Amino acid sequence: MSQGLVGAAYIVAAILFILSLGGLSNQESAKRAVWYGISGMALAIVATIFGPGVSGHWLILPMIGIGAVAGGVLAGRVQMTQMPELVAALHSFVGLAAVFIGFNADIEASRVAAAHASGAVEALSGFAATLAHKTPVELTIMRVEVFLGVFIGALTFTGSVVAYGKLSGRLNSKALVLPNRHAINLAGLALALLLGLLYFNGAGIWTLILVAILAGALGWHLIMAIGGADMPVVVSMLNSYSGWAAAAIGFTLSNDLLIVTGALVGSSGAILSYIMCRAMNRNFVSVILGGWGGTTGPAQEITGEQVAISVDGVAQALDEADSIIIVPGYGMAVAQAQGSISELTRRLRAKGKNVRFAIHPVAGRLPGHMNVLLAEAKVPYDIVLEMDEINEDFPSTDVAIVVGSNDIVNPAAEEDPNSPIAGMPVIEVWKAKQVFVSKRGQGTGYSGIENPLFYKENTRMLYGDAKASIDELLKQL
Repeated sequence: MSQGLVGAAYIVAAILFILSLGGLSNQESAKRAVWYGISGMALAIVATIFGPGVSGHWLILPMIGIGAVAGGVLAGRVQMTQMPELVAALHSFVGLAAVFIGFNADIEASRVAAAHASGAVEALSGFAATLAHKTPVELTIMRVEVFLGVFIGALTFTGSVVAYGKLSGRLNSKALVLPNRHAINLAGLALALLLGLLYFNGAGIWTLILVAILAGALGWHLIMAIGGADMPVVVSMLNSYSGWAAAAIGFTLSNDLLIVTGALVGSSGAILSYIMCRAMNRNFVSVILGGWGGTTGPAQEITGEQVAISVDGVAQALDEADSIIIVPGYGMAVAQAQGSISELTRRLRAKGKNVRFAIHPVAGRLPGHMNVLLAEAKVPYDIVLEMDEINEDFPSTDVAIVVGSNDIVNPAAEEDPNSPIAGMPVIEVWKAKQVFVSKRGQGTGYSGIENPLFYKENTRMLYGDAKASIDELLKQL
């Protein structure tokens, strides 16, 4: 395949990636957008493998086959509740790839230097032959790209592993706050930059290895210092990091498509992280640095008690209600209750009731988590609304049903200035005439924050597994 044909394939692939990103912003077009992305990646892989200067197909093709089979098996086994940690784990591979490619680029540059010294430049092939024709200025720029790729890649790798551990429950979700943690991070960054200067001046690959170790330690410490409530932002942020690492690799390898793809992933991840921080009224820099300067006073005392209700009581209230809003959360995903919720919705709508869903931007542990679950359960797209679209309708709503949500329906965000989530936009379910909360027990949510909603006069608690509760409710209806 000629270089011109490879370039044309890269342009088509880049267009498909852009169409994929654009389509994922809408539920109706999301499935088509996924196929755009798959097609673009398949085209990019074929064009790269069979492009000029690429050899060793006997090794490349089997490795792709092994990776494809492993990915297919893994994706088939993963439950939707495990999707956030799967995404975090996959980010780690991108970071590790950036580190290895950075090391390889430096080794190839050393080969070129040795070839120049011995006069055997003509014997070089592949990436080394490309480096042999670079000017000293271009080689210096390449070292900057290699340094950035290794630094960002190592930080992304360890940070993603920690995020995976916290989301999967293998690590404690609470923030690890070490004394002088910000000073430690700044010292690590300064030392990495010093090693980078040594590397630029030809100190050798040992500087890159130390940079990777330092960046890995920095990534571990940064993410360990972030609490579980901020993990959705962390996953999005690590997605952005992996994109910039890929872009740095693209510059090193002179691969235009990798540069474009990395920039798309990096910028979209950063924008999504910003949107999520705004949805939680959090400062982006504060989240990344593990709460730099964030302090709160004593929380307001919660009075009253949680009042339980039976399935019969909920069924009677639904029978009498005309308008119903359902708010899904991570608890619904854990209980795999989306199918039962969909059937409940179908039956209520068949009775002429106005049933809608309210989705918070950070519901679940991954952006769009609830939307995917509801779409999987065949809930109509047109009744699934974002928080900003439906919040003003709660005062005229007869019944609000909260299924496995906590922080996103917590009135303390508006009523308690000392709450850890103070100022965070939330779904105002307490303004409905009646609120039913399906919850496994009386404990706090994933972030460990108490919720005054559960103690309000118009709130009743339906304790038990969400799927079992909804299935029992279906029998009563």
